[in-house]
Formats: sequence, C-alpha cells, structure tokens
Amino acid sequence: MNESLKKILIFTFIFWSLGNAKSQDSFRWQLTSDGGITWNVKENDSHLDHIEMSGFHISTIVHYGVENGKLKQKIHLVFPMLRTIPNDTHASLAHEIDNEDLAKIKVNGKWVDEYPSSFYHKGILGYQSKTNEGIEINHQLFPSIDQAVFIDKIEIVNVSNKVLRVDLPKIDLPHITDPVKGVDGSYRIKVISNKQGSFNLGINEALEYALIYSGSLANSEEPYISPDYELNKRKKLVNETFSELIFETPDEVLNRAFSFAKLRAVESIYHTKGGLMHGPGGGRYYAAIWANDQAEYANPFFPFLGNLEGNESAINSFRHFAKFMNDEYKRIPSSIIAEGIDIWNGAGDRGDMAMIAYGAARFALAYGDEKTAKELWPLIEWCLEYCKIKINSDGVVSSDSDELEGRFPAGDANLNTSSLYFDALVSAVMLGKELNIEPAILNKYTLQSKELKKAIENYFGRNISGFETYRYYKGNDILRAWICTPLTVDIFKRSKGTIEALFSDKLWTVDGLASESGSTTFWDRATLYALRGVFAAGETKRAMHFFRNYSKRRLLGEHVPYPVEAYPEGNQRHLSAESALYCRIITEGLFGIRPEGFAQFSCSPKLPEGWDEMALRNIKAFNHDFDIEVKREKEKLSIKVFSGEEIFLNKEIENGETIKIQL
Repeated sequence: MNESLKKILIFTFIFWSLGNAKSQDSFRWQLTSDGGITWNVKENDSHLDHIEMSGFHISTIVHYGVENGKLKQKIHLVFPMLRTIPNDTHASLAHEIDNEDLAKIKVNGKWVDEYPSSFYHKGILGYQSKTNEGIEINHQLFPSIDQAVFIDKIEIVNVSNKVLRVDLPKIDLPHITDPVKGVDGSYRIKVISNKQGSFNLGINEALEYALIYSGSLANSEEPYISPDYELNKRKKLVNETFSELIFETPDEVLNRAFSFAKLRAVESIYHTKGGLMHGPGGGRYYAAIWANDQAEYANPFFPFLGNLEGNESAINSFRHFAKFMNDEYKRIPSSIIAEGIDIWNGAGDRGDMAMIAYGAARFALAYGDEKTAKELWPLIEWCLEYCKIKINSDGVVSSDSDELEGRFPAGDANLNTSSLYFDALVSAVMLGKELNIEPAILNKYTLQSKELKKAIENYFGRNISGFETYRYYKGNDILRAWICTPLTVDIFKRSKGTIEALFSDKLWTVDGLASESGSTTFWDRATLYALRGVFAAGETKRAMHFFRNYSKRRLLGEHVPYPVEAYPEGNQRHLSAESALYCRIITEGLFGIRPEGFAQFSCSPKLPEGWDEMALRNIKAFNHDFDIEVKREKEKLSIKVFSGEEIFLNKEIENGETIKIQL
C-alpha cells in the first residue's frame, strides 16, 4: 500500500469513527423518489466516504466528501487486465489521482473552489457544488461498462445575473509505468479533459465537459471516448439490474437496499483472458476467483437475477476449478488468479471443496439447464468424494482452516466446512435425480448426509457461554459468529439457543456480528449468513428488527450504499460477493426458496408483522421468468406463483409453511 493511500484510509477512518458516535436513528443519507439515495450537505460539514464502482476492464474506488464544506475527492483506479510483476493475486495495475493535483477552472480569472450541496448514488456518483464565483457545478462519476475508462462528466451552470467568462484548463496528465514492473511492459495511465479554452457563459447557460481517466498499454492507440455514450451504457446497466428480480414490500429501505446490492453483485465481473470472472474487488482482488466469494456466496444467487454475465461468470468459475480435479484427490486451490493462469493456496484447505460442491449444486439446480448441470456434475461428485475422504474419526470433515484463513482459530475440523458439505450432499441428491444418476450413488449421498447431520450435533453441539448452540471447533469455548451456518442449511435442532447467542450482547454489535465474543472485528459475510439463517428458522420478528437496522446503516449511514467486507481489516471495502449474500437473505431467508430441481423449488415465505403483502417479481431462476406474491389472509398467507397468465400455484398456507412448487 502506498503512503498516499494509507493517508486516505486514516483520514476516512477518522470521519467514519466520528459518524459512528451518532445515534443509530440518525442517518446521513435519505431515499430519493427515483430509486437513489442522497446526502444533503450541511454548511461547513466534514465527512469522507468511499465507494467502489466497476466495469469489465476497470474498477474505481472513489474517496469523496467534504472537509469544512469544501470538496475532497481522490480517484483510486484499478485495471485488472493490466498485470504487474509479480503476477499474483494483487497484481492489478493501480494508480491514484487527487483532485487537488488537477488544474481548476477559472471564472472571470479567479480559481474556483467547490462546496458540494448534495451527493447522490444510483450506480453513478453524482454531486452538485456551489461556488463563490456565480456558477454551480454538477458531476456524474462512473466507470465504463466495457472499456478501461472512468469518467467524471461535468456541467457548469451560470446561476448569476450576468455573463461570466469560464476558463477550462487543458488537462493531459499521463503516467507511464516502469516496463520491468509490467507483465506486458509499460502501461499508460492518463487523465485528460475533453474540452478546454475560454467560454462566455450567459445567464442560466450551461457548459459541459468531462475528465476521462484511462489505462492502456503504453504504445497502444487511444480510442475515442464519448462521455454521453458511456453514461447511457452505465444507466442502461443500472436500470436493467434494478428492474430484474424486484423485491416489493411496504419497507422502501429494504426494497432499495436490495436493488443496490444487486448492482454491486453484477458489476464486479471482469473480462479476462480466462473468460468472465466475478471478482470481490476492494482494490486487491480482481481477475481471479475464490471458492468462497464466487462458488459459495455469489454463484447460487445469479440464476435468480438472470444476469447473462453473472451466470456465465459462475459457470466459468466452476470450469476453472474443475481443471484441478485429479485421481489422487489432492485439493483444488482456494483461488484461481491472474486471469486464470496461476493459483493461490496460501491457507491450505479452507473447506474449499465443500464450498465448491455446495455452490455448484445449488447453482446447477437454480440455473435449470441440463447441459450445464451435466458439465458441473463431475466437479460436484469429485468434491463430495474429497470431503468424504477427509471425514475424521468423529464423523465430521477435517480442514486446515476456514474462509477467515487463520485470522481466528478454526481447529482441525470446523462447523462451516461440515455444514456446507451436508448441504452439498442434499443438493447433489436432488440434482442427481434430474440427471438420472444411478440410484445407488444418490442413496449413498443420502445416507452420508444423515450420518453427517448426526455427527455435526454430536461433535459441535455444546453449551457455550450459557447458550445451547455450537462450538466452532474442538476446544472452542468462545461464541463465534459462524455458529449461524447450520441454520442456512436447514439444521434447526439448536436454532433457539443459536439465535439467542447471535443476537446477544456477546456477539451482536451496531455493525452486526463480531467475529467472536469480545472482539471488535466484524465481517459482514457472517452477519449476512446469520440473518438468512434466522429467517430460515422461522424467527421472522427477531430477524426483521436486526435486518432493518443493518440495512439502514449500510444504505443510509456513514459508509454507503453496500454491504462491506470487514473492519478494521480492509477499511470496510465494498466487496461484491457480500452484496450477493445480502440478496440471498431475501430469496432464501424471507421467501425460503430452496432449489430442488431444474423447474422445482420449495418455498416457505415468512411475512413479517405489519406487512400485508410482499413479492418477488421477474425471478429468472429454474429456466423460467415468474413472480411470487405473498398476501395476508386473516391468520394465513395467500401465495401465488405465476408467469403472466400462467399460474403455477395459488393457495393459502400457514405463515412459514413449506410448499413444493413445480414450474
């Protein structure tokens, strides 16, 4: 990390900490009528934040805000396919440009400082600035969806009562990298203005120009960039994403948070030499895939949204993992890096084969395509056999660590790995029936899942800190966030004690779950798993209270608008797969959707108190496009599953009752 970035992170943390001192009921951001959110800046306010936005060939972390009312902005550019040396996990070319280093515009010969009056998010970072020179300046910042380009599109408006002379400076700042540090030699990072010169601006007249940030090979030709065209492409992506898989409830904060999370989940896909790769982001994790972030977290969600690139990136990730199957059952790497040409396996076996089998089986069922499922079956079968080989004398799965990679103890066998393996076995039986796999094989998986479920109870089931829940590993006597995992795979024997523990003051904090009792560290992924699991267990009233608070904090609080990775590590980066996990709270938790076949799923909707109805619309899973409507009918729920005029199911059920739906 360079010194400049360190200073930004420290500065951001100071303002974030100050924001944390506020009441939880006090929110910096508000909802807007067009589906976005806005922050109306108070006079002389001081607050900084950062947001990540991505496209096929670029990701940008924009640090923005105000210091004593004055604009502060730094652009951290990442070019995932411009690889540096050593070509490892973090070898995406990165560069940072501070607004203070760019020449300012002049009005009647005076330099202009900007004082933002509002900021805005909806897939585009917008802000409006006042000045002391009689003009207003409007910005729209966004990445190109398919070029290695980031754009700050600017409009200057004369709001004075006289003609003003506006001077736009020529900005052409190239940075050429050292050729020995690049896989392909020198790279050129550049920021240019597409317009310069002096302009007389009449009353209420507007002037537009753009700052264009780009990265390329040093000797490559520079393509023409149309800011308006790039903006319209970005808007099209945002609008399409917001209009698919629509979550409708009386709670507009939850509806809006779901829409934002969908966007972050699908925008972070990179067009690498190894095909489309969904990447976490965060300034460090690009052009690569992981068994947890992609296979386990994001891939099972993509079929529900129906995003073409999301589904292809999921299939492609499993293809990459499948290349490492072998007759000796040596583990598949945790991560395929550097556009698919190398691996990272630095934490040993984190339970990766359980993660891959879990994600691949759920994805194949929800995607609903027999050809794809046949392609994925050998990988699923291999991973299940690997896990079986790793079963210890107590009947649970051994693994070197878990997805936290040694940050917290995980013992020789952890609860997460065995829980994921259990679910993978259950899903494999369902998928195998669709593929006409030999009944003897599927019966074996069924028996193994039953034996494993008993072993999970016997090995992990314990009273920890007064709660009848789970120890995370042998010898563990401190409550851990990941005791929530069994709830997400329909293991509910200890649900009461586990839920009490999760929401107790020993684990729950203002930012969700602490990683372990007494720790100040939190990882959103555990909180997102827990909320999904508590809904699945039928504790809707309790879950909703914490789900609302979490959603408001992430969407409207001091660091917005997406779920984050962790803190203090990573400074709450907007990693993409966490947003997919947020969406799965709704699809799998609140609506209780469980894939069971190519055109079949079970559903156990939980309509919260105070809601008369809720719906999921434009669901793309199971090779269909359909809606689910849930309405309150006295003491029961009316559930309707339909596609246009075609009704698949229309009946009354008990709240939380599980029903089977055949499309």
